[in-house]
Amino acid sequence: MQVKIDDTEFNRLVSFVHDNYGINLSQKRVLIEGRLGNELKNRGFTDYKSFLDMVFADTSGTEVVNLLNKLTTNHTYFRREPEHYQFMKDVFLPEIKQKKAGSKVIYIWSAACSSGEEPYTNEIEMMEFFGMDAASWDTKILATDISRKVLAKAQQGVYHQDSMKNLDPKVVKKYFIPMENNCYRVNDELKKRVVFKVFNLMEPIPYRKHPFDLIFCRNVMIYFDSDTKNALVNRFYDVLAPGGYLFIGHAESIPRDATKFEYVKPAIYRKPE
Repeated sequence: MQVKIDDTEFNRLVSFVHDNYGINLSQKRVLIEGRLGNELKNRGFTDYKSFLDMVFADTSGTEVVNLLNKLTTNHTYFRREPEHYQFMKDVFLPEIKQKKAGSKVIYIWSAACSSGEEPYTNEIEMMEFFGMDAASWDTKILATDISRKVLAKAQQGVYHQDSMKNLDPKVVKKYFIPMENNCYRVNDELKKRVVFKVFNLMEPIPYRKHPFDLIFCRNVMIYFDSDTKNALVNRFYDVLAPGGYLFIGHAESIPRDATKFEYVKPAIYRKPE
């Protein structure tokens, strides 16, 4: 029988997650019980109070991140939301090729990158676009997530073929090494072009040395309330180069009056030149 969370512990959990991570779980009681019920049972807890006491007492932060993963994990795969990659190919990359012809350096941030499919896709798109000239361009991608667990998976770069269904077979052959059990590993050339770091999106953004040309932050802000989302969007604005783009999830939107971004098309925004 599923363990029910009482009002006191529900409010305690909702407040903690909102105050520290900006995630709004106030309407997610059923989700909380559904996703944490087995966790309690498997770890020998009979009530939410003792479970949350344990989570909040863990000063390493491991238990909190594990909790967040259970509550917010969404399915990801290569070339998810392909409209973004079509826009990269048709608009962003031709623009940036002309703009950065001198320096040949492109700065892209994959924020909340999860297990790595998104940043590796981004890098593949750039390498395919530049073709024979790819070696002369510095296209390293910064990929961040709050969870060390998903970043460890991303750094391993091993994926089941099911998550690669949107990739052209020629691309798979070029950038991946076949393994057993229908899995593939990202090749070393692709892997070295993505830098993974732990980062909580609620913290001030430390990556200010070079403004970004493009930021991906997709399917994360659906968990945030409007104030938290708008504040994050404005922090992204501050670290984008003039003319830089922000890609968000197609299930998300940014209120026109809450930001200085220009609306380009669904899920694509631009910082004015």
